[in-house]
Amino acid sequence: MHRVLVSGASIAGPALAYWLHRHGFEVTVVEKAAGVRGGGYPIDIRGTAIEVVRRMGLLPRLREAHISTERLTFLNPDGSLIATIKPDAVVRGVEGHDLEIPRGDLTGILYGTVRDDVEFLFGDSIDTLDDRPDGVDVTFRSGAQRTFDLVVGADGLHSYTRGLVLGPEEQYHRYLGHCFAGFTMPNDLGLSHEGVTWCEPGRGAALYAVRDGDRVHGFLTFDREQAPYDAFRDPAAQRDLVASVFEGAGWEVPRMVAVMRAADDLFFDVVSQIRLPRWSTGRVALVGDAAYAPSFLTGQGTSLGLAGAYMLADALASAPDHATAFAAYERSTRPFVELNQNLAGDGGSILFPATAEALAARNVMLRGLTAMPAEMARPEHSALVLPA
Repeated sequence: MHRVLVSGASIAGPALAYWLHRHGFEVTVVEKAAGVRGGGYPIDIRGTAIEVVRRMGLLPRLREAHISTERLTFLNPDGSLIATIKPDAVVRGVEGHDLEIPRGDLTGILYGTVRDDVEFLFGDSIDTLDDRPDGVDVTFRSGAQRTFDLVVGADGLHSYTRGLVLGPEEQYHRYLGHCFAGFTMPNDLGLSHEGVTWCEPGRGAALYAVRDGDRVHGFLTFDREQAPYDAFRDPAAQRDLVASVFEGAGWEVPRMVAVMRAADDLFFDVVSQIRLPRWSTGRVALVGDAAYAPSFLTGQGTSLGLAGAYMLADALASAPDHATAFAAYERSTRPFVELNQNLAGDGGSILFPATAEALAARNVMLRGLTAMPAEMARPEHSALVLPA
């Protein structure tokens, strides 16, 4: 029985742990947070990933957790109405088939599916790796030391595991020209199962009500030529940057900035992709955003993580050794990943355009979408056929 350490207990990590356990592997998952992280903005599951969760037996529970957003409303800079449309017309999902789920709901369901079958180490993380021909010696931040046959990094866009084995993130990080801040705030507008979006050239804001409730998700996004790397680990600098960008903005933005200033759940990051020349080295592999983050412009991060976890586990179970398995995983999955990464194009945001001309064109498009049927799925979402 192979012993596998998975770093990261968000989405790709627990999904990989589930499939590895099904294939007879002994799995340990290490997560630096004290427990499974709840909350977070809604995420999408589409295309091939729907079949992954069906095979996990989770589809009925995930259908129950589905948000079913009823409408998206787009506003002019002065707050007047541009259009109200069905969400699937924007993302080209399939109504009644694709899933939209609060991130915390999905992570909780995945954890509950595997917690009795694999070992979880919360409040700890990998410190160092010694990748040897016959195993990987791991030293944890806690000081504990253990040896595993394989290690898989499923620790997100800014993967520490990736940095240990493939070097600094900057060489693989494709910045797409946008930054965003997310937080929760009071639902003073009485929103329900809907999103409202405001936009000026180069900056935009959105309020998103997952269900009925007294809280909504607030988002502030803006264009920036260079990624603000100096602000990544400085919350005060993040708040100052966002506030300066949105100075003088209309609609509900001043109130959103004030809430953002004091929010205890602020999440700030850049819109970017990870483009790696390879997804493994020695006995260490990567999966999900750690290997191939597509950016939220594609809406495919969660789906790629779920599909990639299935493909990696299948390759490890089918191949005679880890090197052959890692090569098969990449060979079978990379074309699907790259198709979906390419949905982001050059990084230009359709919903939050950078110029007045692009904004005017977007508004014409949105008005045309009010009569568009929802069932126009992107073929890229289902381009990967899972092995049996």
